[in-house]
Amino acid sequence: MYPTNARAAYMGNSVGTASPARLLVMLVERLVLDVERGLRAQREEDWQAAHHHLTHAQDIVIELETSLDVDAMPGGHELAGLYDFLRRRLVTANVRRNAGVTQQALVIARHLCDTWRQAAMAAAR
Repeated sequence: MYPTNARAAYMGNSVGTASPARLLVMLVERLVLDVERGLRAQREEDWQAAHHHLTHAQDIVIELETSLDVDAMPGGHELAGLYDFLRRRLVTANVRRNAGVTQQALVIARHLCDTWRQAAMAAAR
């Protein structure tokens, strides 16, 4: 019981004290983790777990989409289009139970994560 409470406290403190850029990176890191877990579950034919992870990934992408101010940044409209495409790929992967589509979504999620990490590091300098 204690380790769970300690972990929850640590995570709560990490999120509560993180900069907006770090929060964004944490969110896309979790997106990658969810898609990886969903892919693993699909390959193991654990459809319930795959559905759980892929729908959580979809929720993260929806959060990214709704928090994006497309007019506030160069390329905002293009990024919104990428988020939309990724979300639709995740839905397709889940509904069709298609690990190949999930793999495509994972590639996109990893690129997004790398890009946001680089942007956060550049902003911190």
